[in-house]
Amino acid sequence: MDRKKAYVLAITGAACWGLIGLFVQPLYAYGLSAWNVVAIRVISSGLLMIVYLGAFNPRLLKIRWQDSFFFVGTGILSIVFFNWCYFTVIDQVSLSLAVTLLYTGPMFVTVMSYLLFKERLSKMKIIALLVTLIGCGFVVGLFPSLKVNMSWSAVLIGLASGFCYALYSIFGKYMGERYSTLTITTYSFVFASLFMVPTGGLWQKLDVVLTGDVMLLSLGLALIPTCLAYILYTYGLSLIESSRASILATIEPVVAIIIGVLVFRNHLSYWQGAGMLCILVAILMTTGLYRRKKNDAGTTSSVGTLKG
Repeated sequence: MDRKKAYVLAITGAACWGLIGLFVQPLYAYGLSAWNVVAIRVISSGLLMIVYLGAFNPRLLKIRWQDSFFFVGTGILSIVFFNWCYFTVIDQVSLSLAVTLLYTGPMFVTVMSYLLFKERLSKMKIIALLVTLIGCGFVVGLFPSLKVNMSWSAVLIGLASGFCYALYSIFGKYMGERYSTLTITTYSFVFASLFMVPTGGLWQKLDVVLTGDVMLLSLGLALIPTCLAYILYTYGLSLIESSRASILATIEPVVAIIIGVLVFRNHLSYWQGAGMLCILVAILMTTGLYRRKKNDAGTTSSVGTLKG
C-alpha cells in the first residue's frame, strides 16, 4: 500500500472519531444517561473487537492474565471514566467544548511522563503546556472577561476527561512492548465491559435499549466512531510514521467542532474559537513534534491512540 492510501486511512479513522456526537446526543433523547451510553459503547465495542480479531487475527487475543492490572487501568480507570466525563460535558454543555477540553489530554501525558518516567521537559513541551492552559482559559470564558461561562463542575469534568484519556497512555506505555495496539484496545474494552455490565444500569432500561432506533444508534456508536475508527487509524499508523499519524489525528476535534456547530447549533464566541485554535496548536506541538523527537530517540509513546 502506498503512503497516500495510508494517510487516507489514518485521516478517515480520526475523522470517524469526530463523528461520535451524531450517535451520543440522539441517545440522550431516549432518556438514557451518560453512564448508560458509556455502557452501550464499551460493551458493544468490546464484542465487535473480539469478533474482528477472532476472525482476522486470533493470535492477538492471547494475553498473560498477570497483566490484568494494566487492563483494569486502561479499561476501567481510563476508558470508562474518560467516556463518562466526555459524554457528561456533551450533555451538559456542548459537543464542541467537550472535545476541546478532552484534548487537554496531551498536557496531562506530558506532566505525568515527567513525574513517572523522568522524561525531559523541553522548552517546546513547556510552551505547549502554557498554550493549552491559555486555550482552556479562552474556551471556558476565563479570558478575557474573567467570568467562566459554563459551570465549574462542567469545566472540572471536562478536564477530568482529558486526565482519564491521558491515563491510557500511561498504562499503555507499560504494555506497549508486550502487545499490539489492537490487543491492548480490545482487552481494555473487555475489562471495561466486565465493569459496566453490572453497573451500567442497562438492565433497568431494556425496554428502551432494545427498541429499533436505540439499537441502531448503539450499533453505529460502536461501529463507526469506535471500532472502525480505531481499526482504520491503527492500520494507517502501521504504514506511516507515528509522528505524522498523530498530526493527521488532529482532524478529529476539527470534525467534532464542525458537527457541533452545523448539526447541533453549538454557539461559539470568537474568544472560544481562539481558545480552540490554541489547543489545536498545542496538540500539534505535543503529539507531533514531541513524538517525532521521541521516535528519533528510539522510544515509544501512545499519545493520541485512545478514542475508545
